[in-house]
Amino acid sequence: MAQVLEFRLPDLGEGLTEAEIVRWLVQVGDVVAVDQPVVEVETAKAMVDVPCPYAGVVTARFGEEGCELPVGAPLLTVAVGESSAEPEGSGNVLVGYGTQAPAARRRRVRAAAPGSTAARNGRAVRPADDRIERPGPAPAAPARAAASAPAPVEGPVPVISPLVRRLARDNGVDLRQLAGSGPDGLILRADVESALRGRAEPVGTVPESAARTPVASSSQGGVRIPLKGVRGAVADKLSRSRREIPDATCWVDADATELMRARAAMNAAGASRISLLALLARICTAGLARFPELNSFVDTETREVVQLEHVHLGFAAQTERGLVVPVVRDAHARDAEGLTAEFARLTEASRAGTLTPGDLTGGTFTLNNYGVFGVDGSTPIINHPEAAMLGVGRIIPKPWVHEGELAVRQVVQLSLTFDHRVCDGGTAGGFLRYVADCVEQPAVLLRTL
Repeated sequence: MAQVLEFRLPDLGEGLTEAEIVRWLVQVGDVVAVDQPVVEVETAKAMVDVPCPYAGVVTARFGEEGCELPVGAPLLTVAVGESSAEPEGSGNVLVGYGTQAPAARRRRVRAAAPGSTAARNGRAVRPADDRIERPGPAPAAPARAAASAPAPVEGPVPVISPLVRRLARDNGVDLRQLAGSGPDGLILRADVESALRGRAEPVGTVPESAARTPVASSSQGGVRIPLKGVRGAVADKLSRSRREIPDATCWVDADATELMRARAAMNAAGASRISLLALLARICTAGLARFPELNSFVDTETREVVQLEHVHLGFAAQTERGLVVPVVRDAHARDAEGLTAEFARLTEASRAGTLTPGDLTGGTFTLNNYGVFGVDGSTPIINHPEAAMLGVGRIIPKPWVHEGELAVRQVVQLSLTFDHRVCDGGTAGGFLRYVADCVEQPAVLLRTL
């Protein structure tokens, strides 16, 4: 007689308490293997494929695509082997379940009739009678509301991103009716948004299937957009930073002409190209070695400033999911080529939505290149619990006094926002001045290595 095991949403690490179901990778009745990914979820930090620790037949799924589940909530049930046999555990260990999955409940259930698993307040409800009397076909998948997804069509759809699929599904857009603007007709988020704009709906209204609620109190209309996922996590972190950190900002203009020349010479001589971000990161790590107060955090419980030995450098990256800050581990130990490669890897993973929670946590200092947005300056909010962030504006030709004469030079504005609890203005100004000197005269960096 088959044994039915319940697999619950595991703790995905880093204090995450919930996740949103983006896409089910299996259907009720599918045969799954140990460690086979069964569902794609989105946490406040990353997109994660969750593997199942059991091999067997999926008998039920809990939660529709788009709903949030807390850690520990049932994800699915799997009928495995014979009741007398102990199921083999998974070798893929996630936080919250191990190789023997002790948290799972073993129970005997009777295959439910189609449609017997009902949705209640966004969560699935299991049948009350859960005994298996004889082997039989797996129950049918719970019926979905018609508005939750467009009608299925045959053949592949030229779209890769699950976020694009979700945007289309939530707004009732048939992806087969769109002409993709990406390579080989790939459908991008911009294509879906363009289709939505083409509907010419009245201002202040949205499709009923979208997770937005009209603002009843506004005479001019409006929408309520839930602060969840990445946006919610960013909002919480920025609010905490402003609430806890007494920050201050100093800035300086620097002549980056020689740095740009040095980069061009390095790229002409080397086999691989060096990014400007990598050179700025190399300057930052050298500066933090001279001013270690800025590579620290404040332990509020012990009222201590904790200076850190290793520099784990975060950098701001704008993605379809919002602003994320991937972290380059041990940036102080990497050369310009190694930094360039790691920045490229993390940036690609950011755009693809495949960053892991570990890629997005543990930073000790952040480099924010907001110049890519075409702006000169900013007063960035510190990435809590770090103590400082260096901001870099766009590099553009400007009039500049060079060697006593007016000339057109490549000028950049640098800004440093720092936690005034860890240091005073002299330390912050010294670090920023060192960074500016290295930008203006890259040989300064060589003298200090």
